[in-house]
Amino acid sequence: MNYLGLDDKKTAKTVEELNILLADYHLYYQKLRNFHWNVIGKSFFDLHEKFEELYDDAKLKVDEIAERILTLRYQPASNMSDYLKSSNLKESKSDLSDSQMIKTLLDDHGIILKQMRKVTEIADKGGDEGTIDLIGAYIRELEKNKLDARRMENEN
Repeated sequence: MNYLGLDDKKTAKTVEELNILLADYHLYYQKLRNFHWNVIGKSFFDLHEKFEELYDDAKLKVDEIAERILTLRYQPASNMSDYLKSSNLKESKSDLSDSQMIKTLLDDHGIILKQMRKVTEIADKGGDEGTIDLIGAYIRELEKNKLDARRMENEN
């Protein structure tokens, strides 16, 4: 990592965790699309719109995480089979109730936050301020989304 001044071994560990986060975000994105298409119930209009907002954001993060991996001079994972193997998340059924969808996403937010914190911890050991800055911003956003989702859950 001469051009960035980072230690190769430490950066490799950061990239390994970034690739897991990338897999998490791919599954999260697909789950949001699933929920957007299949939501029913009294909160349909609010959730349909919110799921679209969240999957648009997740799509951007997928790209940014992959670009960060490329910046570190590694190759991002890019196969669905690899994502399914390495992700901390699990796929969801399409026939969940609106409240089950919210609960599922809240659980996923907690899992993704845990992975983000793992990425920043390892990036910190490697002196990788760029990754820390990127993922730190994601943590703040997801914590806010989790709070908003809790409010929606309490309304149902």
